[in-house]
Amino acid sequence: MRVVVIGGYGNFGARVCRGLVGSPGMEVIAASRHPDAGLHGVANLNVQHARLDFSAPDFPAALARLAPDLVIHCAGPFQSQDYRVALAAMAAGAHYLDLSDGRQFVVGFAEAVYPAALAARRVAISGASSVPALSSAVIDTLKIRLPQIEEIQIAIAPGQRAPRGEATMVAVFGYAGKPFKWMSKGAWRDAWGWQELRRLRFEGLGARWAAACDVPDLELFPRLYPGVQTVEFRAALEIGAQQFALWAAAMLRRLGVPLPIERWAKALNAVASSMNVFGGDRGGMLVSLVGRRADGSRARVDGT
Repeated sequence: MRVVVIGGYGNFGARVCRGLVGSPGMEVIAASRHPDAGLHGVANLNVQHARLDFSAPDFPAALARLAPDLVIHCAGPFQSQDYRVALAAMAAGAHYLDLSDGRQFVVGFAEAVYPAALAARRVAISGASSVPALSSAVIDTLKIRLPQIEEIQIAIAPGQRAPRGEATMVAVFGYAGKPFKWMSKGAWRDAWGWQELRRLRFEGLGARWAAACDVPDLELFPRLYPGVQTVEFRAALEIGAQQFALWAAAMLRRLGVPLPIERWAKALNAVASSMNVFGGDRGGMLVSLVGRRADGSRARVDGT
C-alpha cells in the first residue's frame, strides 16, 4: 500500500511516518510544502519525500501523480481549512484519514465528503485524533456499565515534555477568550475558550486546573448519545504558570483586548519548551460519565 502523509515532516506527521515504516507492505511518502526544511523529523527513515502544497491550484493533479492508496492528512490547524485534501484523495482513488480536532471541520465532514467517497467507493474518516476518536472510544467502553448517559465531562492533561506542534498551539490560541456553544443541563449555552476553570484530579498525574476547549465532541456527542444533557471538554497543562498565563490572555480577549496570540505561536512554543525541565512526559485523559444503570439507579463512572 502506498501511503501519502501530508504534513509528514511535522510533529504528528513524522510520528505517523515512523509508525508506518515498520509495517510490511507499506510504501510511505512524506509530503510537505517545504520538505528540505523538515527532513530532521523523518531522518534515517525508509520513506520517500515529495513537495506537495495543498493550497496550490494544481494540488489535486499533483496528489494524483503520486498514485496513493491512502492519504493521511496531518497538516493542521484544521479550523481554517476546507475539504480540498479529502476531495482530492477521492478523485485520486485513495482512501482518506485525517487527524483533525477542529470542531466545524469534523462536524461538517460527512456532508461535504460523503458523496465523493460514495462515488469513488473509498473510505473517508475525519477526527482520528485524541478527540473525537479516542474520547468516543472511551465513552463506548464505559457505556456498557452506564446504558443511559446524562452527563459527559472530558479533560485532557498533556505532559509538559510531550512534543507540541505549532499548528496545535495556533488552533488553541485561535479560540482562547472567544465564545462557543456547549450543552449544559439540556440547553446550549456560551462557554469561553480557556476560561471555565475547574480543578480536576488525574490518576497518576495529580490535580490540575483545567480550562474549556472548543472541540468536535461538544457538538457530536449530544447527537451520538441520545438523552445526554451536558457535554463539556477541558484541557489542563502540567505547569500551572502556563495554564494561568493562557487563562489571563483569554480573559483579556474576552474583555475586548485584541491580542493576536495565535500569531505568536512559534515564539510562545519556544518559551514553553524552555520550561520542560519543570515537567514530565506523562499525560492522560479523564472521561467522566453520569447517568443511569440498567436497573435505573443513578451512577457515575470514570475512565482514565
